[in-house]
Amino acid sequence: MRLYLIAMQFLTIIPLPFSVRCEKRDLGRSLSFFPLAGLTLGAMLVGADFLLSRAFPRGVTDLLLVALLAVVTGVLHLDGLADVCDGFAARGGRERFLAVMKDSRTGAAGAVGLILALLLKYQALLHVPADLKRAALFCFPMLARFALVQMTVGSRSARGEGLGSTFMAGAGWLQMLIATLMTLPFSLLFLGITGLWLFVACYLLTWLLKTWFHRKLGGVTGDIMGFCGELTEILCLLMLAALAGKRMFFA
Repeated sequence: MRLYLIAMQFLTIIPLPFSVRCEKRDLGRSLSFFPLAGLTLGAMLVGADFLLSRAFPRGVTDLLLVALLAVVTGVLHLDGLADVCDGFAARGGRERFLAVMKDSRTGAAGAVGLILALLLKYQALLHVPADLKRAALFCFPMLARFALVQMTVGSRSARGEGLGSTFMAGAGWLQMLIATLMTLPFSLLFLGITGLWLFVACYLLTWLLKTWFHRKLGGVTGDIMGFCGELTEILCLLMLAALAGKRMFFA
């Protein structure tokens, strides 16, 4: 329970009425419970959808859900996405890419990346079939947090310092195994065979990003982890939106 609370404290801005002891190595160990924290976020979105849909049309409700997720997570991963987009836009090699990501200012590429990411999430969620919407709300935050675990375990730190390296130092294949044993059954429970398709697609996306960044930068950073999480959320929602016209492919 303590590691789960540590995961929630890191991934959200939800305040706790009590303090939780957290040693340096606990950050990496808490990765085991990242998917459960994502499932908790999903349950929050389902509850919000239940209430908001009684007052607003679906378009407004879905926009509020995307905004709520961004706020509750403290825009942590969106910030990483913007930094990585700025890094892609920078001209130069590894050191230039890392320096641009570390800059606290958001450039034009980062701003465009943020806008496109939020628009894609909103439009994809809006087009998820109604009978799958609440299952989707449970699953896509969970799969995105699983992607953070996959991106962290076995990675090298591109900088050798920072919060990302602290997570890498405390995380091992046990955390990956536990996270997988949480994520895959819940994906199947909520979405059936579609959940398996999503899990495989998200796993492959994260593997490709992990491989590319290790070749490009020699490792990953906390910003890259956030970037991966945001892309995973978008991928999940896009695949579920595709169900509207291609159910037989996923069935």
